[in-house]
Amino acid sequence: MAEIRPAPIVMTSDPRSDYALVDSGHGRKLERYGTFHFIRPEPQAMWAPSSDEWQADGEFIPASDEDGGGRWHLQDHVPEDGWQMNWEEVSFTAQCTPFRHLAYFPDMDPVWRWLRTGLHDLESSQMMNLFGYTGVGTLALSAAGANLVHVDASKKSVSAARDNAALSGMSDRPIRWIIDDAAKFAAREVRRERRYDAILLDPPKYGRGPDGEVWRLEEDLAGLVENCGKLLDDNSRCLFLTVYAVRMSALALGALLNEKLAHLGGTIEVGELAVREEARGLLLPTAIFARWSA
Repeated sequence: MAEIRPAPIVMTSDPRSDYALVDSGHGRKLERYGTFHFIRPEPQAMWAPSSDEWQADGEFIPASDEDGGGRWHLQDHVPEDGWQMNWEEVSFTAQCTPFRHLAYFPDMDPVWRWLRTGLHDLESSQMMNLFGYTGVGTLALSAAGANLVHVDASKKSVSAARDNAALSGMSDRPIRWIIDDAAKFAAREVRRERRYDAILLDPPKYGRGPDGEVWRLEEDLAGLVENCGKLLDDNSRCLFLTVYAVRMSALALGALLNEKLAHLGGTIEVGELAVREEARGLLLPTAIFARWSA
């Protein structure tokens, strides 16, 4: 039986040369991506900003409804095709997307570091990244020596991930790029009796697979985690699950992992991801997580 530790942990993304949360407040945040500054909505920034005079190269203006719509208002010098950024050994293209983010999630920095630490002494580890998006996390883990299976339902995202691999000089790394529904792929891997040393899960609240499959987090997460548990064994190292933008507790995620991964022993921890503001050192929460380690 796994040991569950209910005291929450905060995993913090600190300012870096290529990214920083510069300031936040009044429901917005000012971030630096490379040499560009952007303003985006942030409901959790309920405090006042440190400055009332933000200078930015673009701002995302949300729609009046609650469906997450809106559009970017960008200055002419912001490249439509994106610009290069770096994370340790990984180079990738950042870009203003219609979904208000910029083609990578900087708050995942401590997650990738934690996974790399867990696999550091294991040669040729087998790892799966479900909902892998544009591949920055996949490449961060591949650079540390892991063999990766990268799964995402979006052909466009997997194409961007391949481009990022080329930009990083990592096209020859042992990475399988899979365009597929993550839940269906995991179920097939169980039937194939595959095993993994580590799994990263970063599911959306809602999504569609390449053949129109519908993903709803509250309905489908338990089955996916159960199958992931079947892909791990006594020699596996870790699993990390993040959840964004839902009314859910990290304690609930921990209880789910405790049920589905009970046969593995080890330790289950829960907590929040946060980004440290450059101006005052405030922590802006971004997601909840649960993680298992052997």
